[in-house]
Amino acid sequence: MIVVMKTSATEDQLKHLVKHVESLGLKANVLRGTERTVVAAIGDERVIGVTALESIPGVDNVMRVLAPYKLASREAHTETSTIRAGSFEVGGKAIGVIAGPCSVESEEQIVATAKAVKAAGATALRGGAFKPRTSPYSFQGMKEDGLKLLATARDETGLAIVTEVVSPEDVDLVAGYAEVLQIGARNMQNYRLLEACGRADAAVLLKRGPSATMDELLLAAEYILDGGNSRVMLCERGIRTFEAHTRFTLPLASVPYLQQKTHLPVVIDPSHGTGHTYMVSSLAKAAIAAGADGVIVEVHPDPENAKSDGYQTLSCEAFATMMAECRRIAEAVDRTL
Repeated sequence: MIVVMKTSATEDQLKHLVKHVESLGLKANVLRGTERTVVAAIGDERVIGVTALESIPGVDNVMRVLAPYKLASREAHTETSTIRAGSFEVGGKAIGVIAGPCSVESEEQIVATAKAVKAAGATALRGGAFKPRTSPYSFQGMKEDGLKLLATARDETGLAIVTEVVSPEDVDLVAGYAEVLQIGARNMQNYRLLEACGRADAAVLLKRGPSATMDELLLAAEYILDGGNSRVMLCERGIRTFEAHTRFTLPLASVPYLQQKTHLPVVIDPSHGTGHTYMVSSLAKAAIAAGADGVIVEVHPDPENAKSDGYQTLSCEAFATMMAECRRIAEAVDRTL
C-alpha cells in the first residue's frame, strides 16, 4: 500500500503516519521525491483499510500496489530515482559511465586505466577484486589486495569505485573500499547476499541473471530495497538464447520496459552482452539511443594480455573513440555524457 503525502505535509505529520503504520505491524518505507513524499506500507494489507489512512493529517492519497515488487514499482515512486555515489551519478539527465578492467591485475594497470577512462569522460571505475569464475582454475582476483589498488586508483583520479561482492560475509569489507557494490549475474538470486547489501552503506548495481525474467530481477531488487538501501541500479547484461554469434543476447527492449515498471535507473553492459570487442561500441550507442541511464564497459590498457575477458574489452584508445560517438547520440536524445 502506498500513502502519498500532501505537498504541505509537515515532518511531524510524516512521523505520525510512520508510527501509525508500524503500530499495525506493517513496515513503513519513506520514499522522498523532488515534489512528493510517499510511504510504502509493506506487509499484510488486510489489517488496514484505505480510508483509515486517508483520514490521517497530511495524507493526500492512498492506493494499493498491484505489482509484486512494492518498493521498486513506479506505483510507489513515480519519478525515476537519481542515485549518487561519489563521482558517479545515474538516473538524471546525465548518463553515468562505468569503465575499467574485468579484473584488477596490478597498481600500474588499474591506475593507468583509471586515468585514461576519466580523461575520456567516465564517471566511475569498475574493476574486479573478487572474481567468480566458471572454472576453479581461472584467475579468481586479488581479493583485498585488489580492493586496496582500486582505492589507490580512486586517490589518483577521484573516480568512484564499482566492484563485485560475491558473498554476504564480504559486504562490509568491500563497502569499506567501494562506493558501488556490484552483484553479478550468478548471484542475482543469492538472497542472503541481497539482504546483506540491503543493510550496506553503499549503492548497489544489480545485474540480471542470464536466465532471469524481468519480474525475478525486480523482486531481487526488492530484497535490497526492503533492507533499507534505496540506492539500487538495475543492469541488463544479456541473457542466454539459442544464438551463438554473441556470448549472450543483449535485449535492449529491457530499457523501456523496465523504465515503465520501475523507478530504478537502468544500466546496460554491452561488454558481457556481446562478448566481442568490435560490437561493444555499437551496442553502447544503441543503449543510449534506447534511453539507458548508464553503461558499464570493460577497458584495459592491453586487452590482448588481460587476465580475464580480453576478447570483449576495449583498449583505452577505443574507449575514448566510443565516448566521442556516444556523446553525439546522447545529445540527440536530450541527455548529456
